[in-house]
Amino acid sequence: MKDLLIVLRTGFVVTIILALVCCGFYPLVVYGLGQVLFHHKANGSLIVDSSGTVRGSRLLAQNFTGPAFFHPRPSAAGANGYDATSSGGSNWGPTSQKLRDALKVRIESYRRENGLKNTDAVPADAVTASGSGLDPHISADNARMQAERVASARKIDPGKILDLIQKHTAPRDLCIFGEPGVNVLELNLSLDAVR
Repeated sequence: MKDLLIVLRTGFVVTIILALVCCGFYPLVVYGLGQVLFHHKANGSLIVDSSGTVRGSRLLAQNFTGPAFFHPRPSAAGANGYDATSSGGSNWGPTSQKLRDALKVRIESYRRENGLKNTDAVPADAVTASGSGLDPHISADNARMQAERVASARKIDPGKILDLIQKHTAPRDLCIFGEPGVNVLELNLSLDAVR
């Protein structure tokens, strides 16, 4: 009986110590380091305008639909897309008829919105959703294809829009991974400064 009480007491003490370390000390250390070393990133990479209003996160796509804005990739996150609480893809595979039907509609819509011919190629990221449904970037080609529409809707010289796209084009990660991309939210927010 005495040995059983020693084992129970030891197990209880070890459980309390591990709970304090794993549920208290360790998270506080990680939180503190994040706040000191990576304050902006640890707090969601928020984009704040000059009035102090949070306009969004650099890490999450938002839906822009008007002709005066650059449009993001399609999204399958949530019922209406772009739902940060429901990240995920459609999970439609290459043999899915639903995917083929959706692509056909998206390609036709993209060409119509941007004044393209039926034979013009459409960037893949303009008609396919990312795995998370929340990718905030589009390809530089996709942005350039939308530039004429945005310039026309805002009555701005297309050259200024192309310069803005170039300014907001991020290079490949570590110069080798991925493709250059444009953050749609940052690009759209910067449009208001163009005259």
